[in-house]
Amino acid sequence: MRQVEIGPERDGQRIDNALVTLLKGVPKSMIYRLLRTGQVRVNGKRAKPDTRLSQGDMLRIPPVRVAERPAQESASQSAITAVAEAVIFEDKHFLVIDKPSGMASHGGSGVSFGAIELLRQARPKDHLELVHRLDRDTSGVLVFARTRAGLTGLQAAIRAGEVTKQYLCLMVGHPQKAKFDVNAPLKKFVLQGGERMVRVADDGKPSLTFFREMEQYAGARLMQATLGTGRTHQIRVHAAHIGHPVAGDAKYGDKEANKRFRERGLHRLFLHASHLSFELDGRAYSFSAPLPDELKSVLDALSTKGKSTRRPWIG
Repeated sequence: MRQVEIGPERDGQRIDNALVTLLKGVPKSMIYRLLRTGQVRVNGKRAKPDTRLSQGDMLRIPPVRVAERPAQESASQSAITAVAEAVIFEDKHFLVIDKPSGMASHGGSGVSFGAIELLRQARPKDHLELVHRLDRDTSGVLVFARTRAGLTGLQAAIRAGEVTKQYLCLMVGHPQKAKFDVNAPLKKFVLQGGERMVRVADDGKPSLTFFREMEQYAGARLMQATLGTGRTHQIRVHAAHIGHPVAGDAKYGDKEANKRFRERGLHRLFLHASHLSFELDGRAYSFSAPLPDELKSVLDALSTKGKSTRRPWIG
């Protein structure tokens, strides 16, 4: 028999969901059979599938034979070190990193290791769950939960629209207004080759982005984008929709403009998650990540003498 003491990361979790992760590789049908036959016990008592666990509970799990799986591949030490050094905040509930551009939020679709897998290898004793996602080419604030209360609490706040997410992006061209909103529904679709895309469509999901000009450059504007909703590729598609795509965007951008910006040193998507804030259980959280040096260098290259004033919030 296996005895497991329930930690804060599973406080309030249903026992059937907990067993799915504790007994990786075991079919759900077997897990429910173990529960029905009383082989799983909490504090010595039989547990039902909807039993909620509490921190400090003793969970008894019977021995279960699982097909042997190949040993998990390890990421390179340099990648593990990079994500470990990117941590900008941590407390009981959350761990936050300033994610580098080029690092996926999670593995999959040809990516063996994303930020969550790398962090779990860097901190094997921690229980970490990805709360939200950033595009692979987007840098900036990415939040992970260390407890179930943190995970469910922040995800509920995101669904309720109670989380402020702000980005910095370089828009190609000159939008007519310094402050404007883009309210256009977005819909996911898949190209013939399997590539996932997003487009503005009448039958898409409601999507709203607030844009505000921060700095002016020749042929571009540095904008702050605040999300009213959190759809996939939302800022990138909304920017392209109004004719001012994000610089360096190979998927939705302007190829000729991207070529000009490469000549100024831009070799990535100019989109950075600069700020995220919310309240949870009476505490206010606010995380910020300064504009990366490689993007600051692009702005410096675009600046003309005395024409651009660097804002202090850029970092």
